[in-house]
Amino acid sequence: MIADAKAPREYAIAGVDAIPTPALLIYEDRVDDNIQAVVAQCGGDPSRWRPHVKTAKVGDVMARYLAHGITRFKCATTKELRTLLDINAPDILLSFPVVGATAKRVRDLAASHPESRVSVLIESATHLAAFEGSGLGVFIDCNPGMDRTGRDPANVEALADLVRAVAASGCEYRGLHWYDGHLHGMEPDARERIAHAGYDRLGTLVAKLTKLGLQPKEIIVAGTPAAPCALSYPKWSKIGGEMQISPGTVVYNDTTSLAQMPASWGLVPAAMVLTSVVSHPRTGRVTCDAGHKSVSADAGVPTCSVWGHADWKPAAPSEEHLPIDIPASSATPSIGAPLLLLPRHICPTVNNFDEALMVRDGRVDRAVSVTARGRDGIA
Repeated sequence: MIADAKAPREYAIAGVDAIPTPALLIYEDRVDDNIQAVVAQCGGDPSRWRPHVKTAKVGDVMARYLAHGITRFKCATTKELRTLLDINAPDILLSFPVVGATAKRVRDLAASHPESRVSVLIESATHLAAFEGSGLGVFIDCNPGMDRTGRDPANVEALADLVRAVAASGCEYRGLHWYDGHLHGMEPDARERIAHAGYDRLGTLVAKLTKLGLQPKEIIVAGTPAAPCALSYPKWSKIGGEMQISPGTVVYNDTTSLAQMPASWGLVPAAMVLTSVVSHPRTGRVTCDAGHKSVSADAGVPTCSVWGHADWKPAAPSEEHLPIDIPASSATPSIGAPLLLLPRHICPTVNNFDEALMVRDGRVDRAVSVTARGRDGIA
């Protein structure tokens, strides 16, 4: 059993010797805790949260959202869309602009699941043309300063023309998408100030569209770092439309999200990587079997923390190896010893695994497929 005096009992795992490592562990009770915590921050109204399932990836976990009354979702890939459709998610936005054969696949998936309301994200007439006559919902992507996708919100005339084109194309204009995902790595007060200034600009856009008879019914904002800022913004009722936040990381959490999100939200880790010590290369260092093909390195080094050992320092990983520097004050774990790693970025880490082990009451309850990992191939 993995246990540590500094670690909550609920992260202990019985029967660890029977688990090949590295392994992705998902703590189902903690998933429920996190979902309930975010809904509570939304005033108890699940309709204010449209979670992005790029983090969840697992159909069984997406179903936990439904069990808590959440009916609106975001996704980024056709595999994520397919997984949501397979669990009969009522309302899904594909929040990645797609073209060509990928757009056709989205149309085909939506047509094969008419019981679900599928929408797409566009920023141009070129994107819209791929969905002409489909009857799909459409959200228009605005650029809030991230400079990744979206139209300039100051160019009201161009946005108004695009809204009118949606109706003419046989699609449904549903609203605006404002992903301020660049608001991270700063103090909370600064993040809130910048986010609120952005929402003021968004409000100006909505007011001008409304005067043209083009008021958006829904406004989707805020990934994980900006979510508290969106919920603290005082002017949504004046702007109008149904505001929804869209954080995804919060379902599992990682070292980054837990450092950024307010402690008052009560978020907890709900997914970790189980690894084994495989080498003692020198005094003060051990190596485990969780390189960057297991724990994603996209957010930099260290890629993770060692649960229950805040003073242990993971070094730069290779593909399969993760060296960890152990202070002299700590006992060196033996070869074969299990460790739990909390990733720095959980979303791509989940995508590294074909299977996840669902943990309940300190034991592995079942193995499930990470349904939405990877990409669709040619049909």
